[in-house]
Amino acid sequence: MKTSMSVAVFLALFATASWAQHHAVRAADLKWSPVPSLPRGAQIAVIEGPMNQAVPFTVRIKFPANYSLPAHTHPAVERVTVLSGTFHMGMGDKFSRSGTQPVRAGDIMIMKPGTPHFAWTDAETVVQLHGTGPWGITYLNAADDPRNQ
Repeated sequence: MKTSMSVAVFLALFATASWAQHHAVRAADLKWSPVPSLPRGAQIAVIEGPMNQAVPFTVRIKFPANYSLPAHTHPAVERVTVLSGTFHMGMGDKFSRSGTQPVRAGDIMIMKPGTPHFAWTDAETVVQLHGTGPWGITYLNAADDPRNQ
């Protein structure tokens, strides 16, 4: 009987501790802002972070219609879930609309660190990116990096 009482107390404490750390984020409450490391037009909403530290992060990125993201890499595993629209993703070191894979709402793309890739949209597209920082983007052609312009 003591064991089952101890388990019940532990579960009650665990549930209380987990609930205290829970928070819900309403899509309508997201704060969107420009992304200095992406070509103009993209907007980011940080859900949890910060992305520049070795901790988990979750962000949403909104890309306008007819957006192009030049070839680049990331220092960590990239997990992209498309929430709306279609994110056309291609692998390789040069941007090309041909040979891209349409990643549609509900689909996810996972890439290893350092994988060269690029993307484009034909309509407004929202993706959710999550991983563990520190996060960054390195353009394969330095002239494509908006931070250099």
